[in-house]
Amino acid sequence: MPQTRHSDRRRPRHWRQNLRAFGLLALVAPLIPTAPALALEEVVIELPLLKTQLTVKLRELKSAEALRQGSSDLAELDRASNGAVGRQVIELLRQPVPLSMKQVADGSMGSPLVEQAMLVLSSIGFVEGRSADLSGRSLTEALRQAASDGEPTLLSLLKAIPGQRLTLDLGRTRQLFNRMLRQRQQAESLLAVTPAVSPPVSPPLSPPLAPAVSAATTARAVAEKSVSRRSVTLPMPHRPDPLEIMLVEPASASNGRLVLISHGLWDSPAAFEGWGILLASRGYSVALPRHPGSDSSQQRAVLAGASPPPDPEELARRPKDLIAVLDAIGNGRLRLAQQVDAGRVVVLGHSWGATTALQLAGLQPSKETLLQRCSDLDDPDRNLSWTLQCSWLRGVRYAGLADPRVVAVGAVSPPMSLLFARGFTSEQGGRVLLVSGNRDWVVPPDPEAIAPMRWGRAIGNQLVLVQGGDHFNLRPQGAADGGVLGPLLFAWTEAAFAAGPAVRPAPGASPLLPAQGWGNGDLPMADVTGRLGNP
Repeated sequence: MPQTRHSDRRRPRHWRQNLRAFGLLALVAPLIPTAPALALEEVVIELPLLKTQLTVKLRELKSAEALRQGSSDLAELDRASNGAVGRQVIELLRQPVPLSMKQVADGSMGSPLVEQAMLVLSSIGFVEGRSADLSGRSLTEALRQAASDGEPTLLSLLKAIPGQRLTLDLGRTRQLFNRMLRQRQQAESLLAVTPAVSPPVSPPLSPPLAPAVSAATTARAVAEKSVSRRSVTLPMPHRPDPLEIMLVEPASASNGRLVLISHGLWDSPAAFEGWGILLASRGYSVALPRHPGSDSSQQRAVLAGASPPPDPEELARRPKDLIAVLDAIGNGRLRLAQQVDAGRVVVLGHSWGATTALQLAGLQPSKETLLQRCSDLDDPDRNLSWTLQCSWLRGVRYAGLADPRVVAVGAVSPPMSLLFARGFTSEQGGRVLLVSGNRDWVVPPDPEAIAPMRWGRAIGNQLVLVQGGDHFNLRPQGAADGGVLGPLLFAWTEAAFAAGPAVRPAPGASPLLPAQGWGNGDLPMADVTGRLGNP
């Protein structure tokens, strides 16, 4: 029987002693603490064509005039070229970086804000002399200053990040930024010609407000009365330790329906509690398992050198986690507060969790595209999510784990273009809502959402793009109204259950989403499915 857990402590996990060279580690290497430093002082610029390196003091990059007056290697080359080199370097450093500043504006600390900043830098270079504390007030204030004049640039980000020196591959940096822009062009064009969907008439969980009470405060107060939360553990045959599961359930009236939510890489159920609160307040029972081989605690172990990165077998273990939860609810090993139908469920997921949801919906992993494209460093569709997708190669064989109980999924920002080479097919068992932000540079919309959905729209799947959405700001955290995507995912879930047998994907299937009422006033969104054209 599952056991109720009253503490967030976790028992140490057994892990294999042989640390593997793993591409994903490159994304987090800059987060590993070393000697403290106040701010970056020097940039080493690599010029691959000339096979040379030039040093420059960060203060010399403030302007073309400051560089001309400088004493660094780059300053000397700039003077020799009559300013031509400096103009190109400074133009590049003034490029806006894909950093979501909402967390800065809200005064948020630490990850994902630090994670965003370090992902940007780790994708173009390597920081030396990193601070041992990358989550404190000093970094938050520095990042706030970086965005004080508007969208942060690469130069303002360099000034904010603690460290002593950054090695910057100039050619790679220019290539990366150009590629980032190209990989969102189709999304920008589609959003420009597609009207935004209206928000709900009454925001979920928000009754008429007293003048001095905020919507967020009222939503939380209503949720506290209408839902209950508890954490349980459940033994798993495929895991050495019991699986931790957050349960968010209606406090009274239940509609007898079940929703599962799968978190992304190095994340946790807490980041998606808001979706659970919203759905439970409307009668749904919601289960959010913690995937121990790729959750936030595993990230801390990796950074501390106490654990290897996720191995390829996690690609199969994650859907097995959800299948095991469904089995346990269905056979009574995991008892919910209200009786539910475990034979028809909706699965929601973000990032790797969205990929997990797609596996359960019936998309079939394949080695074909992984073998063809992972080694091509110049592939125009290459993006940060390929680091993760290419690491799955050895786990693909056992990762086809469709579950007929899953009638629909909501997949937010899933890495998918390489893994699901066959894309959406008529054999797919669950209807798919794909959601992508036009500013997502980790899993960019053009190659990872728009291209795959051109094949999937013919059988009733849908694609929603979010203006201003990135890989981090679409998560609800603990927002009781479900955050930016709350109304959308609630509308999708409601429509999926209401459709009955017609929910299954089929040629010519009618769309499930209503035409209006699930948008957001801050980040406009649009259903662009009908504008995708043929593949």
